[in-house]
Amino acid sequence: MASIGPNELFFLMQGLKWTIALTLIGFAGGGVFGLLVALARTAEVPSIRRATAGYIAVFQGTPLLMQLFVVYYGVALLGFNIDAWIAVAIAFTLHASAFLGEIWRGGIQAVPKGQTEAARALGLHYRSIMNDVVLPQALRISLPATIGFLVQLIKGTSLAAIVGFVELSRAGQIVSNQTFRPLTVFAIVGLIYFLICWPLSLWGAGVEKRLQTAAR
Repeated sequence: MASIGPNELFFLMQGLKWTIALTLIGFAGGGVFGLLVALARTAEVPSIRRATAGYIAVFQGTPLLMQLFVVYYGVALLGFNIDAWIAVAIAFTLHASAFLGEIWRGGIQAVPKGQTEAARALGLHYRSIMNDVVLPQALRISLPATIGFLVQLIKGTSLAAIVGFVELSRAGQIVSNQTFRPLTVFAIVGLIYFLICWPLSLWGAGVEKRLQTAAR
């Protein structure tokens, strides 16, 4: 058995770097498209609502692993040769947009309708109503659920290894195969995930508690 030294730990940190990068890209991209999905889900046009409902149903009703497969190998079947990094980023962005869109849709609908009606009575246009009245409150209401999804997204990046992407879990597997110390290596990997996700979970729980207190 080989020992776990600085080189192995450095390799794990390199995997962690890509885990964080993938999470940030997926969450940021998913946030942009998720906001559009949320607005479409609350639109007044029924066909737009139905189309986005179908989009959400597909991504919430299928495993993330399958979505990674479809994006990576499906794009290749169309004749495009893309890097694993790009394929994974696209898959995570689509996945996050569906979940965040539904989370934020719930936040939008939780804002009292009287406020929207009052804003219309004052002559505000749709964009002003959303930007100045609805969205600030909706995003605040949905913040705990958004943080919870971010935690799930961080852990979900481990599935990216299936298409050859070397993130933290895959880096741990490689180090484990080299050192023949799987228990020690994955204990370190698990600790790293814990140190990232646990503070976020505490933050989300604290935000939720404050919102409940403010609502009383």
